Amino acid sequence: MLVFRGATVADGTGGELYRADVAVSDGRIAEISRSERLTGTRVIDADGLVLAPGFIDMHSHSDLQVLAEPSHEAKVCQGVTLEVLGQDGLSYAPADDAVLAQLRQQLAGWNDDPAGFDWNWRSVAEYLDRLDGGIAVNAAYLVPQGTVRMMCVGWEDRSPTPSEMDAMKELVARSLREGAVGMSSGLTYTPGMYADTVELVELCRVVAEHGGYYSPHHRSYGAGALEAYAEMVAVSRHSGCPLHLAHATMNFPVNKGRAGELLSIVDNAVAGGCDISLDTYPYLPGATYLSALLPSWVSEGGPDAALARMSDVDTRERIRVELEETGSDGCHGVPVDWTTIEINGTRRAENAHLVGRSVAESALAAGLAPSELYFDTLISERMGTSCLMHVGHEENVRAIMRHPAHTVGSDGLLVGERPHPRAWGTFPRYLAHYVRELGVLSLAECVAHMTGNAARRLRLSERGLVREGHRADLVLFDPETVADTATFEQPRSRPTGIPYVFVNGVAVVDDGVRTSALPGRAVRNCVKSGVVA
Repeated sequence: MLVFRGATVADGTGGELYRADVAVSDGRIAEISRSERLTGTRVIDADGLVLAPGFIDMHSHSDLQVLAEPSHEAKVCQGVTLEVLGQDGLSYAPADDAVLAQLRQQLAGWNDDPAGFDWNWRSVAEYLDRLDGGIAVNAAYLVPQGTVRMMCVGWEDRSPTPSEMDAMKELVARSLREGAVGMSSGLTYTPGMYADTVELVELCRVVAEHGGYYSPHHRSYGAGALEAYAEMVAVSRHSGCPLHLAHATMNFPVNKGRAGELLSIVDNAVAGGCDISLDTYPYLPGATYLSALLPSWVSEGGPDAALARMSDVDTRERIRVELEETGSDGCHGVPVDWTTIEINGTRRAENAHLVGRSVAESALAAGLAPSELYFDTLISERMGTSCLMHVGHEENVRAIMRHPAHTVGSDGLLVGERPHPRAWGTFPRYLAHYVRELGVLSLAECVAHMTGNAARRLRLSERGLVREGHRADLVLFDPETVADTATFEQPRSRPTGIPYVFVNGVAVVDDGVRTSALPGRAVRNCVKSGVVA
């Protein structure tokens, strides 16, 4: 039996911290004693350290890297013990051979397309079985609505036929029966963005019937942000499906200081009976693939069709006008400011010089208009380029993280030369910057947002709390020294002050050293009981 002796326990409820000995046996928390000294075969002196439930990353893009790079240090060393995959309406299951080939091209800027990788699944069940082969952390999966649309409708910007709608509903239902915990959407990404509100309501009714929740990347974080949030609330209300707002923030100059308006929408909906939660990351820039800025019509027909349109002179000019003058739907209805778009990952060596510079900077150096450099880069890279978007506001970030429905999602992309540091630093940054340095949240509140709040959304019956009988997903950190060290210049840097992390009772970080253990497994939706295992 393992014993943490004299730990300061933050139990995940947001309640007061307390000192206790905590014993772990057979992958579960066996005993918590506030008075008696517990003994075991191994005792870890936790005096001065905080013992918390393992952190839950509610918005993760580790779909491939959790398999391709088993060490998974970016998340393990932050204290993350569970990730929610399948985000933004685009991931790799369910799929057939043709759709998988399209996804591998479209999502290379998010997840890479690893050489020699074994794509030995097509269904959600097969993907979850692959995770069960051994991963660093536990993982849950959302069925991606955009991928479902690819499978049943294709890349056309139109409403589905009745038979196509039935096919989508059955594919979502099957994926939930196979273990998906809900459904995601990426409503600024093609082809998921072609779905109207009625279609989303129909799919969300299926999700609700199977005990899942809906996690949309809604239609705009810019000019139409509040309207986009209101649409998602309407989907939840009309479908009866719980709603989790992914990376819920207010970006671009038009939304500076307007977080309170978003939170009013949430509060009014909750008062009216809706079940709503949200997640954020503690940084101002966002990150995505560079082609996401394109108007939606450009991608109709798939990636190859988009490349052909960008290669046509007249069509290229039409795209430029929408990007720079009117504001494309891919850029949230806001005319693009090329000084805020920083390329942070390329696939071809001849384009590596673009990394770390804005499109405007690189265009000036090359003697090109920014739009020309943008198009040429996408064509050269076959759209496999990633970027940062410097469009956030600190006052909005702070206001939203205080909300009681708030959880934490890194939205971390793990590939590229200079990925966003949120992939390595999100959780310790909350504890260091927003708890210890600024006092925006108390330590107990912050831990609850990272653990108990997230567990409630996922309906985890045995995780997310330090409680006897719960699974031993645990993190031990020093509240005085925990800190993120990842920066935009050096993003792959491990945090400090997190010496121990346990997944299912097995040490994955032991006295500051990453072990070779891969104790993580798929966390599946159990449809019959309405709980998650």
